[in-house]
Amino acid sequence: MNTYNFNDASFKNTNSYQNFINANPSEGYLKIRASAASGALPISGLRIVVSKMIDNNNIIFFEGVTDASGVIERITLPAPKLDPNNLDAPRSATYEVKATYEPNNLNEIYRINIYENIYVIQTINVVPTLNVIAGENTWL
Repeated sequence: MNTYNFNDASFKNTNSYQNFINANPSEGYLKIRASAASGALPISGLRIVVSKMIDNNNIIFFEGVTDASGVIERITLPAPKLDPNNLDAPRSATYEVKATYEPNNLNEIYRINIYENIYVIQTINVVPTLNVIAGENTWL
């Protein structure tokens, strides 16, 4: 298994890329919102990697960290076209969102479905670690 960035020329010149783009010619959007204390405390610096397995290759579509508000806005991802004449469930592209936060040893993976022109919001709740040292309670 190889790992490629979606925009790498070495991946864009493959049949895997062409097949994926043909099946997902449109765009959908993802927003990450990370917080603690039931949304009261935004978590900045949470590392996010959005990827997908394509023909036994791990393809990375986005890498970044949350801002001071605990947010990453408008991550654009390939999505299949919607068929307005079809009343069945719309087709989607499934991606893996890996969230890593060192101070709390958080390492979570979320699976999200992306649809054409739909804004998906993934909330990530970070539970603070309580550190007890010689009778003192401190939050990490």
